[in-house]
Amino acid sequence: MALLLAMPLGLRAQTTPVFTGTVRTAAGAPAEYATLSLHRPTDSVVVKTEFSAADGRFQLLAPAAGRYLVSVAQVGCQRLWLGPLEAGAAAPLTLTLLPAAATQLRGVAVDGQRPLFERLPDRTLVHVAESPLSAGSTTLDVLGRAPGLTVDAQDNLSLRGKTGLLVLLDGKRVPLTGAELANMLRSLPAEQVQELELITNPPAKYDAQGGAGIISIHLKKDQRLGTNGTANAAYGRGRYGKFTGGLSLNHRQKNLNLFGSYAYADRQNFQDLDISRTYLQDGQPTRFSEQRNTSRSHLQSHTWRAGADYTLSPRTTVGLVASGLASRLPSQGLNLADFSNTDGQLTNTLTARNNRDLRTPNAAGVLSLRHQFAQDSLGTPELTADLDAARYGLGRRLDLLTTYPLRSQNNTNRLLGDQNGTLWLSSAKADYVRNLRGRLRLEAGAKASRVASDNDVLFEREQDGQRQTDTGLTNRFRYTETIGAGYASLTRTRPGLTLTGGLRGEYTRTDGRQDVGGQQFRRRYFQLFPNLSLSRPLTAHHELTLALSRRLDRPTYNQLNPFRSYLDPTSYRVGNPALWPQTSTRVELTHTFKEKYSTGLNYTRTHRPILSVYRLDAQGLVAATDVNLPNQDYWALTLAAPLEPAKWWKLYADAELFYIRFQGQLEGQPLPAAQPGAILGLTNSFKLPHGWSAELNGRYNSLERYGYQLVRAFAQVGAGVQKSVGPATFRLNAADVFYTLPMRVSARYQPLAESYRTAQDSRIITASFTYRFGNAKVAAARRAKSGAEDEKRRAGGVQ
Repeated sequence: MALLLAMPLGLRAQTTPVFTGTVRTAAGAPAEYATLSLHRPTDSVVVKTEFSAADGRFQLLAPAAGRYLVSVAQVGCQRLWLGPLEAGAAAPLTLTLLPAAATQLRGVAVDGQRPLFERLPDRTLVHVAESPLSAGSTTLDVLGRAPGLTVDAQDNLSLRGKTGLLVLLDGKRVPLTGAELANMLRSLPAEQVQELELITNPPAKYDAQGGAGIISIHLKKDQRLGTNGTANAAYGRGRYGKFTGGLSLNHRQKNLNLFGSYAYADRQNFQDLDISRTYLQDGQPTRFSEQRNTSRSHLQSHTWRAGADYTLSPRTTVGLVASGLASRLPSQGLNLADFSNTDGQLTNTLTARNNRDLRTPNAAGVLSLRHQFAQDSLGTPELTADLDAARYGLGRRLDLLTTYPLRSQNNTNRLLGDQNGTLWLSSAKADYVRNLRGRLRLEAGAKASRVASDNDVLFEREQDGQRQTDTGLTNRFRYTETIGAGYASLTRTRPGLTLTGGLRGEYTRTDGRQDVGGQQFRRRYFQLFPNLSLSRPLTAHHELTLALSRRLDRPTYNQLNPFRSYLDPTSYRVGNPALWPQTSTRVELTHTFKEKYSTGLNYTRTHRPILSVYRLDAQGLVAATDVNLPNQDYWALTLAAPLEPAKWWKLYADAELFYIRFQGQLEGQPLPAAQPGAILGLTNSFKLPHGWSAELNGRYNSLERYGYQLVRAFAQVGAGVQKSVGPATFRLNAADVFYTLPMRVSARYQPLAESYRTAQDSRIITASFTYRFGNAKVAAARRAKSGAEDEKRRAGGVQ
């Protein structure tokens, strides 16, 4: 059988950029679960996919005004095409199932090789499933190769040179930051990821959190009827071995869908960290130190997810999802340090063994509802609602044994730390969407969330076999945060202009208290976050988009928590409870040529930017912490060009030129002069004979000044090949081929100047195998999404 698309007579203009209609069988019965897609007319890239409901009706919302191709597919039928059609100008479509002998509409050429990257006015899409380099990689590896994204030496993510990102996993906020977030992304195999969205201008429906934008990770979803699944396994080898494996199962029938997945990661890694420090007084050196830190870690993680979707009626679906992550990360480190005076004479030396263990037993659940109201002449209004609850545990143990060979007495010191923390999150949200008269589309919603964090840490010092509690370090920190939010957004579409304006308001209450010392803080504030986007085609090949927005970055729990996390006897990380949120106002002008080539100009002004710095405490130890500076200015020029030198060769080139300037000073130390930087990327995709495909990827980050730090240039090159044989796919790749990812950083503060080099196990060769099994029939896939998306990004960073 096949689908024949028939246009009814009496076309009338839609009031919004939407395609609606009905899919029916040849006998006139509704056709359920037909797959309908919108494609760009220039290269047939999919921009939106929906499924017909039980009554055969569908609604395809176009992302912007313009012309699109419409395609329809159904089990046992060829995909057929209609268009190009003008969004908002087409009458409801009637799609009728006919025998397979029916002729496909002419005039449409489809390219089956999807590009790895797509640059849209407000976001960049990364099609992870299309990349041979994803085999055996982690999601963090994939993000490190994505356009505009950078992973620094402390595993912090930045987009277009800016920190402060909102990370979503299938619509759920990832409850981790910093090193904990990096470990979670390392435990998630890239083979479970379908695509990434790097959203630089989020609309008002997203939380205001995330001044740099949003990283949205979409996992693979099976849309086949019956019982089916996917199994994958990969082994990589650098200096140490790395194994990842997973299994996903799905059972789908007419009104019920059951799904579950499990992934296991066993990855060993090393880190070499060499540090040179100069201690200063009145700008003059007083002493020097040379340190070499080596550590080996062994990450073992279990990630699981299970859920069900049930169709109560043709218009109403409910879903329940439970998920969890249980990981353990033990590490053993060795630190050797020499201290000398200004004459170069050795004054002290130390040897330290640092054994750490991190455990994160986390679990979450979400109940969701989706209801479509009766369709009217303007479209189908829709209401979605979510209830969310999660518990995140943290257990961190420290055993730091330090020996001072030059001392005659008390030459051994042992510091023991035991931290236990619990974080409870809950939220409820509702979103409503409907079309209005006058070519308007309304989106509105509300959300309430609460976070309660309780962390208890005990530090003990052992001397001559006797242990005593270190009362200066032992403490208990409790923190609560309540946020109430509401938003409304209107989109007006007419030929030649699409305008979206939104406003989000958020009221925040935060309370923090330490048991020892009695320090506490309380904050109450309400802020508005406007959002405006204007898109206008100038000619058939040129389009301009102007976007303005205001966003917020609240300090993470890790940044507020005053507990210490020791790297070695001379260095530790500590939070700053006095931090204030930073707010950013952003404007970007984007030009698109032939719906493919993109150029953007961006300016962002940030008030009270949060900056990571180093300080000396009263004992002369180096404390890494965060502070607020008065202001930050950011300018950037971005370029993206998807090219096709040959039919078998696709090339994606991207570049970002940026300039970041901070204002202010720290302890009387002025900021160094800012200087421009650049991030360049080139990805080649090759379609080879006999079903083979290959990828060659290279990225270069130039020398960059960020606050007090100067980051030297670094780069990476990766290559991979893949071949599919029936339901099986084989992949082989090599990452960081020339081992150019090790980073060198230098910084100068009032009491301290330092430089360091850090390197990890990044040069890896990986082989992987993926196998799909089960029914080949396709149906609609629905998943429940989470409402606690605001706070979970910061939940796991408790020190």
